[in-house]
Amino acid sequence: MNWREYLAIHTCTAEEAIKAIRSGDHLVYSHAAACPSTINRVLIDHKEDYRDVSIFHMLYVGDAVHLAPGVEKHFRLRSSFLNDVSRKAVEEGRADFYPCYFQQLPAMFDIKSFPVDVAVIQVTPPDNDGYCSFGVSVDYIKAACRNAHTIIAEMNDRMPRTLGPENKIAVTDLHYIVEVSHPLPEVQKSTIGELEKKIAHHCSSLIDDGATLQIGIGAIPDAVLMLLDDRKDLGIHTELFTPGIVDLVKKGVITGKRKTFHQEKIIYTFLMGDRETYDFADNNPMLEAYPVDYTNSPFNIAKNDKMIALNSCIEVDFNGQVAAESIGSYTYSGTGGQVDYVQGARLSKGGKSIMALPSTAVGGTISRIVPFLKQGAAVTTSRNDVDYIITEYGIAHLRGQSLRERAKQLIEIAHPDFREELERNYFALFKRK
Repeated sequence: MNWREYLAIHTCTAEEAIKAIRSGDHLVYSHAAACPSTINRVLIDHKEDYRDVSIFHMLYVGDAVHLAPGVEKHFRLRSSFLNDVSRKAVEEGRADFYPCYFQQLPAMFDIKSFPVDVAVIQVTPPDNDGYCSFGVSVDYIKAACRNAHTIIAEMNDRMPRTLGPENKIAVTDLHYIVEVSHPLPEVQKSTIGELEKKIAHHCSSLIDDGATLQIGIGAIPDAVLMLLDDRKDLGIHTELFTPGIVDLVKKGVITGKRKTFHQEKIIYTFLMGDRETYDFADNNPMLEAYPVDYTNSPFNIAKNDKMIALNSCIEVDFNGQVAAESIGSYTYSGTGGQVDYVQGARLSKGGKSIMALPSTAVGGTISRIVPFLKQGAAVTTSRNDVDYIITEYGIAHLRGQSLRERAKQLIEIAHPDFREELERNYFALFKRK
């Protein structure tokens, strides 16, 4: 049987496909903009047929009907990274959070710490050789597929065919194929204000010609990218490909010519953006998507000379400990790939790791530079790995500094309204001015 015959036989409706799912099964969904929204909606329409089914995913971009109150006795989320909808479900006890580095997820599936019965994925239609691309989410889903007993695929003709040697799955490996045609969820560029511009100015001053960047999504990363028009031959090795990268490629700023690992290629593991971003990624040979245990391996990251890791966080204490995933004991997001890239940049020849954050929160009433992290806060990046901390008031370079020197530098970039109080705490801790 050739792949075209197989495709014809295994194409079915979503209602037929979900019959392969049983109560008590462990499901893994594709990530972020590749979330299998059609299958998810149909499952919830038939929720009374299921009990105690777990669903694993990180970000879910779209209508997360499976996280509505009352659904948890049928479908319960397990996640290692939260956003607005999943955060509320965890807070109310309707979902569970699992601390885990992003790059370790494939191994967690392999060793059955996160069991996988059914992988529910979204892919492109097959190419002439019968292979589908995972599209905008390669990250952990390839590992989920190799561990699943059953694979249910939404085959979306509007999913961009992204490239990469491991970014594919044979049609003949799919057990149930549901053909769909809908646009992907879009994430628009952030609104950039004066605060973000000030922080970005400091960040951009640390980025030299020929550097390779890891950069996320949001107002500060977008503002940084906007200030790099005069740089030459920048490269990208990142977990998330974003719209701001597209602009710099088109301007000739990002070329990858000086990269020391995957020269002239943009390396990433998942992609979110607007329609222009998805169109840019479609069949673009400059872009290569790999599983997250490859892109986020600190040793692979470190193969890029002059690696710049740019991340955000919630608060930083005098030790240089970085809390990026919780506000006290309240879980806000997750570790993601922050530590992977911090450590990779530290091992890189000429590498730098940057934590960028506004100096205050809650309308200027709380300092994000603190003597001690809030009680119960998770330490994301340890004081042993921290490098640069940046606020709108400047740059603190903590690597190689004593605790006393770190505290003094951090006070200098704190908001002026809080410096006197922070200095009192400094004196109490270190007994000197």
